[in-house]
Amino acid sequence: MEPKTTQPIQGEEKINKMMALNLLMAAIGVYLWWTVYRVLPDLSKWLTYKLLPIQEGSHLGSSIEFFLYDTPKVMMLLFLVVFGVGILRSFFTPEKTRAFLSGKSEFAGNIFAALLGIVTPFCSCSAVPLFIGFVTAGVPLGVTFSFLIAAPMVNEIALGLLYGLLGWKVAAIYLGTGLFIAISAGWVIGRLKLENHIEDWVTQTNAANLTMEEEKLTWNDRIIYGWDAVKEIIGRVWIYVILGIAVGAGIHGFVPEGVMASIMGKDSWWSVPLSVAIGVPMYSNAAGVIPVVEALLGKGAALGSVLAFMMSVIALSLPEMVILRKVLKPKLIAVFVGVVASGILFVGYLFNMIL
Repeated sequence: MEPKTTQPIQGEEKINKMMALNLLMAAIGVYLWWTVYRVLPDLSKWLTYKLLPIQEGSHLGSSIEFFLYDTPKVMMLLFLVVFGVGILRSFFTPEKTRAFLSGKSEFAGNIFAALLGIVTPFCSCSAVPLFIGFVTAGVPLGVTFSFLIAAPMVNEIALGLLYGLLGWKVAAIYLGTGLFIAISAGWVIGRLKLENHIEDWVTQTNAANLTMEEEKLTWNDRIIYGWDAVKEIIGRVWIYVILGIAVGAGIHGFVPEGVMASIMGKDSWWSVPLSVAIGVPMYSNAAGVIPVVEALLGKGAALGSVLAFMMSVIALSLPEMVILRKVLKPKLIAVFVGVVASGILFVGYLFNMIL
């Protein structure tokens, strides 16, 4: 008697139909996304000056138009970027990352760790388990810091938003300088041999307890993973995005031309350290700070000063330091802050000088 093959064939046909339906829905979604995105400038003008009784060209009108234009624009870009990055992240697990980094020479490890930091999930809430996992897996301390610096600083969401809002040149500068800081800072910290300044309980933790079972994911699974990332990340950051756009709208509408150039310009030596000092106490994520960056540049602030401000907000926030204090002793935190801040200052001065 011949074996029955109807059921496996039907299962394969069902999978193919689901894939075809997903592709069709994706194509329709991209078309609708692009159609709405193109009409946003005219729509924001109509809402501001036709629907609302606001005089065109007024400070209030400029602020409201900026807010009504940037809010859907940033959220749409954020949706697209997070979904794509979510699919990309499904190929990277913390276990794979640790295994990959622990097998590299130290300087090569700094480079690979910084590159992996761009595409692997990291935020302040995940700093502790990631740091423990890296240290207990035998990853050198400097390599670990290259990852920890690059992951928040060279944020893939910020990169996508910068490209969409300010063009590829600014995005490329942000990417290159962020990687430079992460690689060089990690290398310097590695040379200082500060392993004894990690909290004792971290080095005593059994790495075997931190592993997770890896799953083989289909493309349907990865698409679902991308949608889950959209729901999780946008659900967590939307309020910061709205607040950032509101601040940017206020700067755009009410701050006179040239004021930001005098505060964050390239002519005053103190503009870059002042930008870093302003950024450190702030608590925001990359998506929330990008609209502020857009508004600052539009008002004449120098690119180097604005980059220094943005990087300090993302990579040196006080809440981040509080979380890291759970695993690092004060001296190592001070070295970490000092080395990263020096890199940010260097980037700020360099781009204020050459641009």
